[in-house]
Amino acid sequence: MSELRANIHPKAKLGANVVVEPFSTVYDDVEIGDGTWIGPNVTIMNGARIGKNCKIFPGAVISADPQDLKYAGEDTKTIIGDNTVIRECVTINKGTSDRWSTEVGANCLLMAYVHVAHDCKIGNNVILANCVNLAGHITINDFAILEGMVAVQQFLTIGAHSFIAGGSLVRKNVPPYVKAAREPLSYVGINSIGLKRRGFSDETVLEIESIYRTLYVRNVNTAKALAEIKDSFAQSVTKDEIVAFIEASEKGIMRGAN
Repeated sequence: MSELRANIHPKAKLGANVVVEPFSTVYDDVEIGDGTWIGPNVTIMNGARIGKNCKIFPGAVISADPQDLKYAGEDTKTIIGDNTVIRECVTINKGTSDRWSTEVGANCLLMAYVHVAHDCKIGNNVILANCVNLAGHITINDFAILEGMVAVQQFLTIGAHSFIAGGSLVRKNVPPYVKAAREPLSYVGINSIGLKRRGFSDETVLEIESIYRTLYVRNVNTAKALAEIKDSFAQSVTKDEIVAFIEASEKGIMRGAN
């Protein structure tokens, strides 16, 4: 159902038990899943595909045109997964012809004043704290946490289970499982607390720590470190993920600890 005094286009597709509070606007090419709550003064524009049981708080603008001068009005989307919470004044722009959609996964939390630019792909269980700003074409993998006022440069990738300290400027890819801080952004350890909270065994945490010690602490270059990691560590899912991430990082990864 939807409340009176909201402006909901008759062609918009709303699931069961959807609530749209007063003074919100829902455009025609919009789909909203069952049980989602849209707070007052929210604007949901064409191309939005919102999952089930989401909560979108006042002032948010979802699926506005991208802030990209190359955008020519192509039919693109903004996709938001189930159970995601979008707090006050968050802005999420839809995609361009590069990726055709901007995506936020399931069970995410985007705190107040977050900006997600066009063609970003955000995984599941990601937390973006207040005033995080993402430029276009960024990929953030599952369970990453960005603290308040982090700014990320376009076309970068942030690995799964990583943690980036508040106020950081991200100019290089951030590998999975690490903590990142300082200026310029640097490796400051692995996200051991987060990993243990999510059920990673002590043995796996130690393996991850040893891999990154080889990469970041022993002062060998990345190519030599990768060769050593491949030769010296037993085959595992986490090792393969770390190696694949680094090999795919054409723009490079963040620096090691000083």
